[in-house]
Amino acid sequence: MANKKPSRTRTNMAEDRTSMANERTFSSWMGTGLGAIGVAIGMKAVFGAFEPTWAAKAIASIFLIIAVLIFYQARQQACKTVNRLRETDFEAKSGKSFTVLAVLMSIAAVGTGAILWSL
Repeated sequence: MANKKPSRTRTNMAEDRTSMANERTFSSWMGTGLGAIGVAIGMKAVFGAFEPTWAAKAIASIFLIIAVLIFYQARQQACKTVNRLRETDFEAKSGKSFTVLAVLMSIAAVGTGAILWSL
């Protein structure tokens, strides 16, 4: 029994793993959103000569809207997990970093849409 770690140590380690899993999941959602932006850009590239041009731009815009929704949902879920961790004595990072990144990625998606519509 001398090698058995105290329960507090195990709990701390579990909280650390949960925090890191939350960050990995957030990162994965961000990658999925970037993939949606890539599809939007690809739509414009593939259907650039498509007539009417507004149709290809509209479909590309749908993917950009999906990207923004993914970024928002990723932020919501990450912040929810951080708040649950705060209910314990775990010193979790603030959700501010998740919010800042999600907002910046959303601005980039909207900017991409503006560029696609101006082409």
